[in-house]
Amino acid sequence: MRNLALLSVSRACALGVVFACSCSEPPIAQPAPAAYEAEAGAPLTCVPNLDGMITSNELAPSLGIPESFLVSPLGQTRAVDLDGTMNASGQITWDWSTSYADDGADQVEAEPIAGRWYAASFPNAQFVLPYDAAHTLEAIYSHDDQALWLYGLASATQSPAEGQTLYAYAAPVALYKFPFGPGSTSTSVGQVMNGTLLGLPYAATDTYVTTDDAIGTMILPDFTFTQVHRVRTNLTNAPVVGATSTTRQVSFIFECFGEVARATSQTNEPNVDFTTAAEQRRLGATP
Repeated sequence: MRNLALLSVSRACALGVVFACSCSEPPIAQPAPAAYEAEAGAPLTCVPNLDGMITSNELAPSLGIPESFLVSPLGQTRAVDLDGTMNASGQITWDWSTSYADDGADQVEAEPIAGRWYAASFPNAQFVLPYDAAHTLEAIYSHDDQALWLYGLASATQSPAEGQTLYAYAAPVALYKFPFGPGSTSTSVGQVMNGTLLGLPYAATDTYVTTDDAIGTMILPDFTFTQVHRVRTNLTNAPVVGATSTTRQVSFIFECFGEVARATSQTNEPNVDFTTAAEQRRLGATP
């Protein structure tokens, strides 16, 4: 009878009849949830160590990775401060954080030279970058443990309206020799023969003098870099036909990021620390 009573209660629960007794089914044990596993991120190929030197790995190109720059308008000058301000500890800060409504956004991306119309003229080159903000000219480079090498310039398209440009240095120019840091300086000469500039025959000697002369903090509208190198490049262009001219370019370079800001002088600028730039560009998102 006892067993029959238990059976009756069990059947009643199954039919939904309510009794004073507890008729719920015994709980079924559930497995404990597994620990959350975050997706593993890809390891960074370069991590700044802020040791005061720029090595080959810290200035290696990243092909196909776009960067956005804020660029001053074409044909208009921009006031720039290349000196910066120095605190009591001797640390320099360059504050380039001012926003300008007339800045343009320029997206720059290193791309392989393969497939370019001019690739056969630069058989040892590896990649190209826009030379100007309008992307009408491209500069041709390679990179190794010794230097960042500049091979020459070419029109982005084979038959531009302004006339084709194509000139290759007889030997590539060592634009940046590795490693470099404050006090480093180098000179490299590029010879152009049988070149073309804007559709006209061109030959010249280009002399590049590059000097790393300071480290400090660079403040930009969207970023602050605590240890940028101020690197000055003085280019003397001596064409076979025409007057010799000079251009000063001051770049601010951060480990693993490359150039984060730049000021280019007007032609034949006499002052090393010029205050009026023909072009200013800064790493940034939007004007």
